[in-house]
Amino acid sequence: MLGKAPLSRHLMTRVGEKRHFFRTWARQNFAREVWSWAWAKSVRSPDAGQLAEALALLDGTPTTIIDQEDRESPIFILAGGWRTGSTLFQRILVSDRRLFLWGEPLGELAILPSIVQSLYRIIGFPRLDGYYLKEGTKSVELPTSWIGTLYPHGTDLRSGLRSLFDRWLAVPARNRGFSRWGFKEVRLGAAEAVLLRWLYPRAKFIILSRHPYDCYRSLSDSGWHHVFYRRPDVRVDSAGGFARHWNRLAMSWLQLPEGFPALHVKYEDLTGDSFDFRQLEAWLGIEIEEKTALSTFVGRTAIRTRLSWYERMIIKSEAAAGMRALGYSRNVPTSTGAVGGSTSRPAVSTDERNSIVSPR
Repeated sequence: MLGKAPLSRHLMTRVGEKRHFFRTWARQNFAREVWSWAWAKSVRSPDAGQLAEALALLDGTPTTIIDQEDRESPIFILAGGWRTGSTLFQRILVSDRRLFLWGEPLGELAILPSIVQSLYRIIGFPRLDGYYLKEGTKSVELPTSWIGTLYPHGTDLRSGLRSLFDRWLAVPARNRGFSRWGFKEVRLGAAEAVLLRWLYPRAKFIILSRHPYDCYRSLSDSGWHHVFYRRPDVRVDSAGGFARHWNRLAMSWLQLPEGFPALHVKYEDLTGDSFDFRQLEAWLGIEIEEKTALSTFVGRTAIRTRLSWYERMIIKSEAAAGMRALGYSRNVPTSTGAVGGSTSRPAVSTDERNSIVSPR
């Protein structure tokens, strides 16, 4: 009995030390999350409907006009933030060997959002058509004309931007033997989707979402300090910053015009047994071998079984509107990954609007 007493005291000391460590860590983490929530940078995106109006002003044609000779039909996976299953979905789609999808190409540089922000300002541009070089202008007229502010037509800007993405993303894919291309991203919303459709009227869009609690839990547990919306000034490194990003994207999809060629897919349905891949591949015009992609686990999963109360409180406060819009419960998701009892499956219409599905 005398020999056991020191051991017992030693164990009690170690247990006390561990309790003290975890209590200190919890207090520090709570303070960090609350501080980050108060000071996290907010990103504002242009309204997608107003951007469509600006683009129409730029080239004089509606964004819904499709050139019958333009056969380019890229596929864009636009996920609602990190850890939504976008890489899994990307792998599923590229099981069609004709398709190549780039993964977040230079996403941290915010190239597409920057272009959107610039084009959005066209709404306040006075007499834009008055600056275009008029057809039939002769060179002899230039020395005696006001040419200090003289632009190519807006259709030339559109062609130039299209050439940028063609040469950057489409041509490298074709050079590697793929007949179709696209990309997946976790930073882009409805405004960027409108711009992409302006450039590629036959494009198809997949809007991928996952419950924000599960997204954040997976991201936080995976070691995430390299995550940026826009490098180097907008880092997403807290529950508040992530929830604002998630909510901004979720709410943006309500701005898409009627008939926009987009399909909303929930990660919870994608990984379930009832997801209809045959409808999906018919809408996209590809052939999917989903069992190949689903047979392998790639990447880390969440370690914790649930978030702390203050992380849930912060996310619920920041993302409540987006959760309602996409049909997610604000309660804690079940351990099976089901969200708010949702069992919805992707509904793909086959009407004469070319299988257009609204995410709403």
